[in-house]
Amino acid sequence: MIPHIHVACAIIEQDGLVLAAQRGSTMKMPLQWEFPGGKIDPGESAEACLLRELEEELGIQVGVKQSLPLSTHRYPSLTVTLYPFVCVILSGNIVLQEHASVLWMPPEKLNSLDWTEADVPVISSYLASRNS
Repeated sequence: MIPHIHVACAIIEQDGLVLAAQRGSTMKMPLQWEFPGGKIDPGESAEACLLRELEEELGIQVGVKQSLPLSTHRYPSLTVTLYPFVCVILSGNIVLQEHASVLWMPPEKLNSLDWTEADVPVISSYLASRNS
């Protein structure tokens, strides 16, 4: 049976830009871009996971503005369901623990990066939510 993981991810907005994070070279899907976040632990809410992971991975505290629709993607060896949240940084400075780099991008330019397949539909729902 193919594993199914549940992952909270953050679309972090600041000054009209959105944060994109590049996966590290030793991670699965190396050097592809993603919205930062991580696996939801058993019994943990998606929002609590998001706050914990962003503190661990980037050293920041965020406030959640809104949640977006869940997005499930099936890779050959893994199924991933993303729980996306639009966030703002409340405190802290970004310090990379796992990612190779980060970029602040205008939302309309997000699709110019090589994103993980699971993150692509999240970009679409985020852009749609901004236009509604």
